[in-house]
Amino acid sequence: MTTAWLFPGQGSQREDMGRGLVERYPDLTRQADEVLTVPLATLASGTDPRLRETEHLQPVLFAICALACRAATDAGEQPHVVAGHSLGEYAALYAAGSLGFADGLRLVRRRGELMARCPGGRMLAVVGLDEPAVHRVLADEAAIDVDVANRNGERQFVLSGPDGTLRLLRDRFTAAGATKCVPLAVSIAAHSRYLAYASALFARDLAAVPFGPPRIPVVSNGDVLTDPTTIAGTLAANLSAPVDWTASMARLATLGVDRVREIGPGHVLTRLWEARAAAHI
Repeated sequence: MTTAWLFPGQGSQREDMGRGLVERYPDLTRQADEVLTVPLATLASGTDPRLRETEHLQPVLFAICALACRAATDAGEQPHVVAGHSLGEYAALYAAGSLGFADGLRLVRRRGELMARCPGGRMLAVVGLDEPAVHRVLADEAAIDVDVANRNGERQFVLSGPDGTLRLLRDRFTAAGATKCVPLAVSIAAHSRYLAYASALFARDLAAVPFGPPRIPVVSNGDVLTDPTTIAGTLAANLSAPVDWTASMARLATLGVDRVREIGPGHVLTRLWEARAAAHI
């Protein structure tokens, strides 16, 4: 049996997401407190209003995923391959031994700060249409200011762009057959052209971090990261590039993965894997 550990990204947060982990690993918790400037135990409750701010939320999610990874490892579990969705890539690199805990915290905090400097955009989840149908609606409506930000499944996509355009598109997607068309609770057009400048700035921070060679394969947007000298460039580019989770799941399948374990809060990635498996029986 080939097992993949999957690490979720922003949006997976929930109440008590750090229960049993923060107290168990005081060494890592102390490191997190120094970077966060707010106790991890406070933010890990999931109810602190500061979690509405990306620069606080992202390092907290990274910390929780890293602690959950440590707990699974201490229990004797080991993955054969890892993958992370957007922010989850940093936890995946930590699990593979390529990124240190403190470096990861500092990076994702900086990532959140830079993303927070790019307000004004929105994201819209569209479910029930395949990608050609999504692009047809965008073309028919001349929505040239909208990008496909996430490919989460063969009929699950997230779009990024100006709030006004996405509001107008909701009815158009529904009329085209979308079963769900829901605005996400963010004020950033993540993984789109609108974060190009943030991506360029972030590249400088990434260049200063010593990435080690991954001990196990790390799948990112369908590619396998093996060369530590290319990891920084990949992470910088991924800030403004689409998250191709569909391609990542396909690559996991070609690597022989037949079991996944989601490390961190929620089960979204597990459900996406199960949906893909059911569609490919």
